[in-house]
Amino acid sequence: MSADETHKNAEQDVIAVDADDNEQGLVNRLDAHTGDGIRHRAFTALLFDGDGNVLLAQRAPEKRLWNTFWDGTVASHPREGQTQEEATEIRLEEELGVTPDQYENLRVTDRFEYKRYFENAGVEHEVCTVLQATLTDTTLDPDPEEVAGLLWVPYERLQENPEQYRQLRLCPWFEIAMRRDSE
Repeated sequence: MSADETHKNAEQDVIAVDADDNEQGLVNRLDAHTGDGIRHRAFTALLFDGDGNVLLAQRAPEKRLWNTFWDGTVASHPREGQTQEEATEIRLEEELGVTPDQYENLRVTDRFEYKRYFENAGVEHEVCTVLQATLTDTTLDPDPEEVAGLLWVPYERLQENPEQYRQLRLCPWFEIAMRRDSE
């Protein structure tokens, strides 16, 4: 991207938060992810089938940060006025074509703060809420601009033996969420 092009993230805002996830106002999404970053609210959602497998999604090559890395099912930022559950429902439908009638028991299971730099491209400094649900209908229609691939993985085996999945290059927020889930 040339210096005079505006990244689409510059057209969006995220919610700046303190360490306890209290809102501090809106900040430009690109500003939040460049330089030293600005702490902001985010979420990662993990969908499971009935057999203990988690659905991983590979981030599209066009993503600015962690492109082609493998993530939990979806991850994003809630918009102003949205609950984490509402934001998750919207992203599941936008990214995977999954509607609320296809899953049950969507719930918040954890929240943590982290900060990670990605190459020379930017940074994530987030208070990340983790949500989980059980997918009862596994019909998927992924958006190729968001998702490059999908993979069902035995969650317990991935938690206990992450080294067996090194080739997947997992996103840091998903790795943290998974590690905390096994504690």
